[in-house]
Amino acid sequence: MIPSEALTGEARAQIAAVVDRQRRANGVLMKAINYVGGQVEDGLKMLPAGTRAQVDRAARRALEASYEAASRSRGSYAGSDGAHRVMGALSGALGGLGGLPTALAELPIATTIIFRAVQGVAAQYGEDPRDEAVRLECLAVFGAGGPGADDDGVNTSFFGARIGLTGAAVHGLLGKVAPRFAAVLSQKLASQAVPILGAAAGAGTNYAFTDYYVAMAHVHFGLRKLAREHGETRVLDEFHSVLAARQIPVKQA
Repeated sequence: MIPSEALTGEARAQIAAVVDRQRRANGVLMKAINYVGGQVEDGLKMLPAGTRAQVDRAARRALEASYEAASRSRGSYAGSDGAHRVMGALSGALGGLGGLPTALAELPIATTIIFRAVQGVAAQYGEDPRDEAVRLECLAVFGAGGPGADDDGVNTSFFGARIGLTGAAVHGLLGKVAPRFAAVLSQKLASQAVPILGAAAGAGTNYAFTDYYVAMAHVHFGLRKLAREHGETRVLDEFHSVLAARQIPVKQA
């Protein structure tokens, strides 16, 4: 039963710690990747519209494949966040060896690694990663802001949504999340566009993006755990209040 009184000092401290984790998500490594990727992304913008549309389709297919793979997985989710970052870096290095074609081919692998890392975070907060409702929450994490310099807010509109367990609901959520994820991937692909040199960039961007989405998963599932204990409205109100006080952007709609 959720208590009716105001949040305790301990609960407020826990919410502040979640805010601190969100703030650290765009750390020094992420800023460096943003800078390097941003320089190459100018070239990617010059590509034909068909290529940009290909990235959008690739993002949706990668998320769909990861979501479905998660439903079939029966492995342990005890792997550390660091292990997933290393796996992501290795995948990115391989994807960057052949430039843009191999980078596009590597997207489903990288996305699945990140998705599994997000499932691991959900397990840390007492949720069953194989439960369909939890898998949908994992999918929603990919819409929780992007690691770009001008898009570092937490999208709590996904948090408060009651996602139905239907095919239409899954496709609807994909329709909202995939464009945001595609915007992130455009920067990743830009950094991997040059063969051989793209291997180093791919390793760095994959490491950074895995780190970012793992951090967003801790924010998302940390808030869910606190909401179960103290009530969603109180927790989100306090979360938004701390974000505003620290001038960290947040998207609520």
